[in-house]
Amino acid sequence: MSTAPGDPRAARTRARLRGALWEECALRPLTEVSVASVVRRAGVGRATFYVHYADLEALAVDACADVVRDAVDALHAWRGTPDPAAPPPALLAFFDGLAPHAGLYRELLRPGGGGPLGLVLHQDLRARSHAERTLAGAPEPGLVASAVAATFTGVLADWLHGLIPAAPAEITHRVWRLLVTLHRTPLP
Repeated sequence: MSTAPGDPRAARTRARLRGALWEECALRPLTEVSVASVVRRAGVGRATFYVHYADLEALAVDACADVVRDAVDALHAWRGTPDPAAPPPALLAFFDGLAPHAGLYRELLRPGGGGPLGLVLHQDLRARSHAERTLAGAPEPGLVASAVAATFTGVLADWLHGLIPAAPAEITHRVWRLLVTLHRTPLP
């Protein structure tokens, strides 16, 4: 089987495996899910699984990749001068949409923002923030991009783990104010 990125058969197989993982994780935590249960549910062979993924964690991170893209897009869903009192609607939609798979996100995004999903989120958010600050000619694009990525990833993780008690709308406003403040902080 070809595993070229554009191969529709490979994409369908990965989609089936991701779907099977979501279904299994709806029944039990990721730590209790097995490759055997995922491939059985997906209707593919175990060898096929390993053609696409090194292990269940790699599949889970791939399955959660959309949450990373959604987070990055939500944080950058504004133009002009951001208003700290008015987060982008996409950011609120992002926080509102986390509940159905919060258990899996918590397993992959550790408190403080670590874990495999935290790493991917931090890298993607930092890259996007850096590119946008560089394009705008804003000072210290690397420093601010790192601060934004670390802040958002850490707050998201801590909120998912219940370390920051807040409803989705409240955490959206609070994290938005933090991020706007980071962007506006004068740097020498």
